[in-house]
Amino acid sequence: MSTGDRPRVMQSFGAPRPTSNPYVHMLDAALAADAGLEHLRFDRRTALFGRYDALHFHWPETLFGGATPLKRFVRRLFGTVLIARLRLTRVAIVRTLHNVELPDVDSRWERLLLRWVDRRADFHIRLNESTPVRAGVPSAVIPHGHYRDWFADVDPVPAEPRTLGFVGLVRRYKGVESLIAAFRATAAGLADWRLRISGNPSNRELADEIRTLASADDRISLDLRYLSEEDFARAAMSSVGIVLPYRFMHNSGTALAALSLGRPVLVPRNEVNTALADEVGPGWVSMFDGDLTADALEEFARTAATPPATGPDLDDRGWSLVGIRHREAYLRAIRSRRGGT
Repeated sequence: MSTGDRPRVMQSFGAPRPTSNPYVHMLDAALAADAGLEHLRFDRRTALFGRYDALHFHWPETLFGGATPLKRFVRRLFGTVLIARLRLTRVAIVRTLHNVELPDVDSRWERLLLRWVDRRADFHIRLNESTPVRAGVPSAVIPHGHYRDWFADVDPVPAEPRTLGFVGLVRRYKGVESLIAAFRATAAGLADWRLRISGNPSNRELADEIRTLASADDRISLDLRYLSEEDFARAAMSSVGIVLPYRFMHNSGTALAALSLGRPVLVPRNEVNTALADEVGPGWVSMFDGDLTADALEEFARTAATPPATGPDLDDRGWSLVGIRHREAYLRAIRSRRGGT
């Protein structure tokens, strides 16, 4: 090891910014607090010329993409040189599989870089048991940590009675349009209920479509803007339950954030969400099959109106545990890369 028995591990992210994914902030802090690990944030010079035992990739496309043609060229050139360095050394590559598939990128050069990272990975970290891994690659499941500490400084907001909510970035695959349609169909069953949709749409076309759909039902209110972390927490807490009608859901930080704030969630039924429901305890995770329906919303509203007496069990998702588990994964990856030495 580079420093005694402490693995020296570089992340693929730099110092977290205010707009960075909360997962990055919380993992960065957990790794920095682990005395058995030398935690390095990403630095291009160190990546090419420095000493480290492992390089941990999260979303590698962020290293190789860019907003302008020049920036993309420079970053892909850097990626090519980095890969050349990694091929000539015993640096272990750890890859967290945040998504099931590689990102869809337009550049053949970038696709080659991403595929190389995946092929060369010595160790995979999965956020749940359902994430597929390449045969023959050692792996470990390290669940996404909870958000309780992240939101600890936000003053509690009481839930507004008979209010359901959607919170988070508004994207096509998240099915907000189907949520509005299903809620509009509850005019009889949930006549005195409200639906609040809070979050920033991905484009103006989607925002206009949502406004048009919601305008037909005065029980629906919209807050279509970027939410700060405090705004997100308050929007979630102000509802008795959070509805996430995603067309595809594998790892949902939003569901975990809502549970961390003490709000039940309604999510599509799949293997991952079934496991989450079993983990956190009865009454916290409700599921619907197929397309979201008015009946599913009405049933969830009845459930969410009287939440369980005890909070969801998130003890296995404490960030100190997450840090320890990452350190153990790094040690396994380094041993694997060095032939068990």
